[in-house]
Amino acid sequence: MQRRRLGTSDLEVSAIGLGCMGMSMSYGERDDAESIATIHRALDLGVDFLDTSDMYANGVNEELVGRAIAERRSEVVLATKFGNIRLPDGTTGVNGKPDYVIEACEASLKRLGVEVIDLYYQHRIDPDTPTEDTVGAMARLVEAGKVRFLGLSEAGPETIRRAHTVHPIAALQTEYSLWTRDAEAELLSTCRELGIGYVAYAPLGRGFLTGAVRSVDALGAADGRHRHPRFAAESISANLPLLAPLEEIAAAKGCTPAQVALAWVLSRGEDIVPIPGTKRRRWLEENIRALDFAFDDGDLARLEAIFTPGVAAGTRYPAGQMKRLGL
Repeated sequence: MQRRRLGTSDLEVSAIGLGCMGMSMSYGERDDAESIATIHRALDLGVDFLDTSDMYANGVNEELVGRAIAERRSEVVLATKFGNIRLPDGTTGVNGKPDYVIEACEASLKRLGVEVIDLYYQHRIDPDTPTEDTVGAMARLVEAGKVRFLGLSEAGPETIRRAHTVHPIAALQTEYSLWTRDAEAELLSTCRELGIGYVAYAPLGRGFLTGAVRSVDALGAADGRHRHPRFAAESISANLPLLAPLEEIAAAKGCTPAQVALAWVLSRGEDIVPIPGTKRRRWLEENIRALDFAFDDGDLARLEAIFTPGVAAGTRYPAGQMKRLGL
C-alpha cells in the first residue's frame, strides 16, 4: 500500500482511506456483518485510515468501527469528528463550546473502545464559539493523551489560519472530486502554505461518478441522497453528460469510471488523501486499484475540459447545510 503524509505533520496514512459513514446511514439498509468484513479486508490490504464521526447514525457508526477494530487497534489510523449535533426537535445544529469538546471526545472514546483517537476533527465550525476556544479545548485533549492530531472539516481559510495559531492542524477534510472542485479556489493553497494535509471525502461524488446513478430510480427509498439537490431528477439528467469522458477513458484503460475518478483526486497532489466510502468488500477492492492507474496528458486535459469548477447541476447539500460550509 502506498502511503502519504498529512502535510508537515508526523501523521502518515494509507494513500486511500475508508469512509465508514455509509455503513450505518444514508446509503440504504445496514449490513453490519459485511461492513465489519469490509473494514477487516481494508486492513488486510493496507488501508489503515478509517474515518467516522459521532454524528453518523448518532454514534452507531463509531460503535460499529469500534467492534471491527477491537482486535486490530494497532493497525489503524483512526479518525473521528465532533460538533454536529441532533437537537431535541429532530433538527441539527453545531456545538464547538470547550466543555462540549471534552464531553464529545470522552463519548467517542467509549463508543470506539479505544484510549486515544489518532485524528480528531471539528466536523463543522460553530459560528457562536470562537475558533480559538474550540481548538484550545481540542489541544488540551492532545496534552491529556486522548488525541494525537487535530483536524478541521469544511472550515474556511480564515478559520483554518486562526485555528493553526492555537495548535497545529494536521488535516483539513472537505468534499473534493471531479464535480466538486471548490477547494481549488483557496483551501488547497491555504493548506499547502501552512503545511496542512488535505483529506477528500465523497471523491466519487456520492456514487454518481461511478456511473451507477443515472436516475432517481437507482436510489432506494431509504437512501439519504434523495435530500441532496444534485440527486434530484432534473440535476441527475443535467449531470449525466459528465459521465461520458469517465466511461470512455475507463473503457480504453480497462478499468472502471470509479477508478478514473479516484485516480484524478490522487493526481492532484501527494498531500491529498481520498477516503471513498463503501460497505462492500468488492467496491473497496475496486477503489484500491485506482492506485495503479496512470493518466496520460490527453486524459487529464479531457477531464479538465469537461469537469470545470462549478459545472455540476445542483448544490452538494440542502440549503440549510450549505450555510454551515466554509465558515
